[in-house]
Amino acid sequence: MTLFRPIQLACTICALFLGLVACARAGGDTNVPAPSTKGSRMSTSDTATAILGGGCFWCIEAVFQRLDGVLHVESGYAGGSTVSPTYKQVCDGKTGHAEVCRVTYNPSVVSYADLLHVFFTAHDPTTLNRQGNDVGTQYRSIIMYMSDEQRSVATDYIKQLDASKTWADPIVTQVVPADTFYVAENYHQNYFNDNGSQPYCAFVVRPKVEKFMQKFGDRVKQNYR
Repeated sequence: MTLFRPIQLACTICALFLGLVACARAGGDTNVPAPSTKGSRMSTSDTATAILGGGCFWCIEAVFQRLDGVLHVESGYAGGSTVSPTYKQVCDGKTGHAEVCRVTYNPSVVSYADLLHVFFTAHDPTTLNRQGNDVGTQYRSIIMYMSDEQRSVATDYIKQLDASKTWADPIVTQVVPADTFYVAENYHQNYFNDNGSQPYCAFVVRPKVEKFMQKFGDRVKQNYR
């Protein structure tokens, strides 16, 4: 995400190539197995919330917007110490926040375990504080659980993935309690849908979306805007 922000219009062909390499490294063709334990669908409520971060929040947002059962996705910041951080402050890496998405979903349609299956398919959870060329603690892989059940589902799934050697390297995803979520600036919301031709979107976000559409074709909803 650091290569192709709107204010960085003078991106070079070399940078575009590096973006393609970053995308390939931050997800690739890894076949991520589904969770062996699905977890309960909390049918007593029409909605539930998950907070997930796996690199650039534009990528995570775009993927989850297309998942059936997801009602709303907001890009934002969490896990840091600064109150009401700005994007610039988070990018400086001094606030401690991660770029995350708050995913509101219908648990009678999609389970928390299903969300994590998509999450681990959409990024590389083995690279510490980076996704491809996006480097910094703000790009760390992180699951911020909202309940003991979410914590249990997440930790059990990570153990399953590590045991299965899905990746050559161990998973470094943080599993921590949810704290204050700060909604990111308006121009970050619905970013890929509104800016699909922007270089970062075209070369990094789009391949992740296409991978999701291919691997989870039966879970794609019709209206994802």
